[in-house]
Amino acid sequence: MATSVPLHFRSPAMNEDVFFALPPFKPDEALLTLKRNLRDLRSLEARGDSFWLQGQAVLELSAQEGQLLARLVKRPARSPEWEARHCKNAAEVRSLLDEVKRRLSRWTDETP
Repeated sequence: MATSVPLHFRSPAMNEDVFFALPPFKPDEALLTLKRNLRDLRSLEARGDSFWLQGQAVLELSAQEGQLLARLVKRPARSPEWEARHCKNAAEVRSLLDEVKRRLSRWTDETP
């Protein structure tokens, strides 16, 4: 059973329509955190702002204009097809990390 606060005890700050604003997205900090998380994946090798799998580039990262830019290959190859991702908030960065982990799992299972 939900209880409500009597009106004479309510303050203006208790208005149920008020939401807290998310902190501003800082792409430079997100880039550093993402790189740290990717380095923890043992099968990837970090080279500057890119990550390599078995001698082939699979991910390139940069921070520009208030967003994190990522280029992720669809499949590792000598001339890969790249997919661009623009992360404008922390949720999109987490989604990118999850996608890299999924693809990495698939790529390492397929390679001999």
